[in-house]
Amino acid sequence: MRVTEAFRAAFGADPRTVWHAPGRVNLIGEHTDYNDGFVLPFAVPWGVTAAVSPRADGVVRLLSLQAEGGPVTRGRLGDTQGWERYAAGVLAILGDRVRGADIAVDGDVPQGAGLSSSAALEVSVGSAVNEVYDLGLTPMEIALIGQKAENDFVGMPCGIMDQAASALSKEGHALFLDCRSLASRNVPLDLAADGLEILIIDTRAHHELADGEYAKRRAECESAARTLGVAALRDVTDLADALGRLSGNERKRTMHVVTENHRVEAVIGLLRAGRAAEIGALLNASHLSLRDQFEVTVPELDVAAEAAVRGGARGARMTGGGFGGSVIALTATERVEAVQRSVTAAYAEKGWQEPRYLRATPAQGARKLA
Repeated sequence: MRVTEAFRAAFGADPRTVWHAPGRVNLIGEHTDYNDGFVLPFAVPWGVTAAVSPRADGVVRLLSLQAEGGPVTRGRLGDTQGWERYAAGVLAILGDRVRGADIAVDGDVPQGAGLSSSAALEVSVGSAVNEVYDLGLTPMEIALIGQKAENDFVGMPCGIMDQAASALSKEGHALFLDCRSLASRNVPLDLAADGLEILIIDTRAHHELADGEYAKRRAECESAARTLGVAALRDVTDLADALGRLSGNERKRTMHVVTENHRVEAVIGLLRAGRAAEIGALLNASHLSLRDQFEVTVPELDVAAEAAVRGGARGARMTGGGFGGSVIALTATERVEAVQRSVTAAYAEKGWQEPRYLRATPAQGARKLA
């Protein structure tokens, strides 16, 4: 295993354990997680592998096979930057329960595609450290530690969806998560049985959520909830009344969150009824809402979604936080190449770089490799 060899070369011994955690794609339920709502992500085949050994001297040594240079030594958080913040932040949250660690990581999540490589890093490191220090943490507790590390040490006010999907997903299933109670269940997602698949279209557009726009959307949602006198927008039961009491951005954000929660429940109903081919219309509606009500799409995302449907996809939507990243398209297997040609042609007409295409199947969540 490449990460094991790198660990041995850098630190002079074999790692105590090796864990893999996947990235995720969100089938539906966007910007609902931090509104205490519902989400339906699934793990992707790509992720981050972490090789870890404990240390007794309080020192943290970090190595990434994707970063230039050799290992970086940090005393706890120290002067961490870039990718180091995600791994060191997990250790900082664990506090005195962790006395130090040697950590090497290797990742193959496509960077910038909005597939949550950061959550994969947090969960893989958290899972490995949980084992070597015998902390007894559950997968959800590890996910929550990863979320807190990203909130507190990276400055990204994300919800729990990404980390939960990485920690809890089951192969061949999507993860239905209630982001308030943290109750979850795996929903079968055997698209191949219906001759379907999810095509990920990586637009290669700028994708950086910690630059303020994500935090702004979250603040608008929280302000709307205060105006309406509810704990979170998930609690809005009379949408017409709520919209009559709001204006501007808060009105639009509320419209999206409430209807998106309903779309998640509708998709689950269709999947459980064996009618996966019919969820495409809900994917389309989600994208339009994210474009017009939540205003987190960019032209590359809109063009990709529209061209995918024009090329024969049953439905398409942006996935992830927005402002770049990826579109997912629900596509009959025999139409995948036609959808790709349609999107590529639309991008060429705009003079944009050709997107990257990834064919995703629901993968297993965090697991021990060695």
